[in-house]
Amino acid sequence: MRHALVFNVISLVTFVLAVFLLATRGLNLGVDFTGGTVMEVNYDHPADLQQIRKTLTELGYYEVPVQNFGNAMDVIIRLPAKQNQAGSSLSATVGSALRAIDPGAEVRRVEFVGPQVGQELLDNGGLALVFVSIGIVIYLWMRFEWKFGVAAIIANLHDVVIILGFFSFFQWDFSLSVLAAVLAILGYSVNESVVVFDRVRENFHKMRETSVPKIIDNAITRTMSRTIITHGSTQLAVLSMLFFGGETLHNFALALTIGILFGIYSSVLVASPIVMWLGVSRSDLVKPPVKKEGADLPYRS
Repeated sequence: MRHALVFNVISLVTFVLAVFLLATRGLNLGVDFTGGTVMEVNYDHPADLQQIRKTLTELGYYEVPVQNFGNAMDVIIRLPAKQNQAGSSLSATVGSALRAIDPGAEVRRVEFVGPQVGQELLDNGGLALVFVSIGIVIYLWMRFEWKFGVAAIIANLHDVVIILGFFSFFQWDFSLSVLAAVLAILGYSVNESVVVFDRVRENFHKMRETSVPKIIDNAITRTMSRTIITHGSTQLAVLSMLFFGGETLHNFALALTIGILFGIYSSVLVASPIVMWLGVSRSDLVKPPVKKEGADLPYRS
């Protein structure tokens, strides 16, 4: 807690930068939200991305995202929806054009999403974030005290905004699976906060003559080994998905990787100081014993 102000200034600067990026650059929404067609094309040799882009330009698709994934022979193409043209006919047209240039091109996967469905998913995803945040505050308010709920939701929203800031800065594809990862991080991060807060409440009962900063420091220290083991094990599984899960799981695992790292940071160095600054005290968590009427009267047989 001695360095709480420094860490929170760093967090505030990072948060403001992420908000600025989201406001100016926005998210690179995938076809899950904007509608369109995703095509996965495989070649028997390293693909010529420039030639693929040139072919798509000749078909009337300008600045279409074309990128390798996994290796140099696999290519993913994201085509925006076109009016008066079905997704199946569009993929067939693009596939024929690519095979005309290179007979080794093989279309392995095609996914279609309508723009109306995409907008509905985006709206529902935003509502999900709002309701999850409200639920977290209510839960912590009932289990601990309102100061803990406020601190936890600030820390959790800090994690979410920074994840979105990374995706905005690097213009990574923001798909439905990434939104699922963001929601998962909300629950994962609040779990870490609850563990720390539970130790704080326990310390208020045991360490009656200790100052609040030292009580919080002790709670963080006592949970440190548990944090390292739990988050380290989770991160190993997520990194396995990141490096070996392929394109389908790549951005999902990337969002989880960022979220887990910042979830640890925010639970210890953002949520805990905010609880301290909100003025949490022993009286908030340790209720004085209720004196029963007649308890002091002498016993008569």
